[in-house]
Amino acid sequence: MNNKIRAIVVDPNVPGRLALSEVAAPTPAANEAIIKVASISLNRGEIRRAANAQAGWRPGWDLAGTVETPAADGSGPAPGTRVVGFLPSGAWGELVAVPTHSLAELPHFVSFAQAATLPVAGLTAYHVLKKGGFLLNKPVLITGASGGVGNFAIQLARLSGAKVTAHLRNSKYEAVVKEAGAHHIVIGEDIAPAKEYGPYHLIVDSVGGSVLGTAIGLLSTNGKAVVFGTTAGREVTFNAGNLYALGGASIYGLIVFHELKQEPASVGLKWLVELVESGQLRPHIDIEAPWTEIADVAQQLLDRRFPGKAVLHIS
Repeated sequence: MNNKIRAIVVDPNVPGRLALSEVAAPTPAANEAIIKVASISLNRGEIRRAANAQAGWRPGWDLAGTVETPAADGSGPAPGTRVVGFLPSGAWGELVAVPTHSLAELPHFVSFAQAATLPVAGLTAYHVLKKGGFLLNKPVLITGASGGVGNFAIQLARLSGAKVTAHLRNSKYEAVVKEAGAHHIVIGEDIAPAKEYGPYHLIVDSVGGSVLGTAIGLLSTNGKAVVFGTTAGREVTFNAGNLYALGGASIYGLIVFHELKQEPASVGLKWLVELVESGQLRPHIDIEAPWTEIADVAQQLLDRRFPGKAVLHIS
């Protein structure tokens, strides 16, 4: 194995602060497999962190590729196995070391591009919906529904038998949300019209601000609002008296990195991969490009020029 590989690193001297560079090849721990990466997916969180990170820092959460060297402890897949994986950072390289509990095998009919969208966006949607418990015939409200997590959440809620209401601030993404399977769509900064389809057993919120403040008032008894983002503002005002008067209603703050400490990424990834293979879950990919275009695609993602996922292929 070569001592150097190419990887995406923070470079403050280039536009977008992201560039390909030579770095040291990974040295795996006993429970880590070396993966030859084929495709990666971008998420806003890691791009935002790169904007302020030190030179040389390696971003990257989502990856898909092939096992080059299996884990020394025998815990993972064999050489040549196609896999999807998650890392807390540094996934965007030609070769990466990934703990076997963060890998899932890919069947032949799931592409690397599809798989690369699953680790952060797919697992976030999966863990959010798990907080809702039994969803059959239950009303579910998803705010910021055009994003990567929102799109997966609509599809997974629909598969769970929920009655799904999707909220959008921009009407131009209405068709995307309809295709994902939303039963009802509410458009605009005011989410109050969603009351018609509630009260809600589960609210999936990535918007915060006044949207979340109003949405909390739409919960049902024992309902739960799961918050995983605040794109419209971190400060939220709501009627606390109305909340506790419902009885059993709650607000849960979710970040996928915490959830993956409770349940290994491999568990949810295996389930998501099976749904993609069977055609029940369809990753919404808007951009596919070579990884040499990382800076441009990352900026488009930050500027919200497209609603779905961006996947880069390693040449």
